[in-house]
Formats: sequence, structure tokens, C-alpha cells
Amino acid sequence: MASSPKDTEQHGDTAVATLTGHEPAVAARLFKALGDPIRVKLLTLVRQSPDGEACFCDLAEEFDFAQSTLSHHLRILVDAGVLSRARRGTWSWYSVVHEALDEMELILRAGGPLRAKPSTDCSC
Repeated sequence: MASSPKDTEQHGDTAVATLTGHEPAVAARLFKALGDPIRVKLLTLVRQSPDGEACFCDLAEEFDFAQSTLSHHLRILVDAGVLSRARRGTWSWYSVVHEALDEMELILRAGGPLRAKPSTDCSC
């Protein structure tokens, strides 16, 4: 997942990255995809799977709902770029897109683009 360059703002002696261009939409899509506990659990299961990938059949054993519901949640994660999918025979295998997680970490990290900006218009 390629991201566009980030602008920086100077606050005192600290340069702070800011989200620019399409990045806010990308960030929102990533976080929205993980805004459901089922999808967070799916991501965790895939990350903890041997060789870093999990078969749909193994993931289905972890949930007590229809396969179509599981497919729906996996599709949201794939469409958001959090997971990738590979077909092998009749099964789909899922793996984590580490660049997406790196992007989320960058956004949330202290000093990242969501850092609170100091107010310059205080009237105290």
C-alpha cells in the first residue's frame, strides 16, 4: 500500500507529519475496517497463524455464524487493504498486509499526523 508524501508542520523545535491528499480517506478506511470486533479477531487470528496466513476453513471454525457472514467481514478487510487473499484450489488463504498496519501505526504514533497541535490563538 503506497502512501503519498506527508507534509510537515513546524511546532517549536519539532517537525510534525500531517495527513495530506487522499491519506485521510485511506486512514479512515483502514480504521473503519477494524471498527468491528469480529474483524479485529479475524486480523488477530491471521497474524497468529503459522506462516502468517490462514485458510478460510480454519477461520470459519472460530466463529458460530454463517460462512457468508465470515466472507463479508473478510471482504471488508481485503477491500481496505488490511488483508490479502490468495485462492488455492477451492479455498481462500488470507495474510496480513503489513504496510497497512505500519501506516496505522504511523498515524497513531506520538508526534504523528494526529498529534494535538498547540493553540496559537489563546486569549488568556
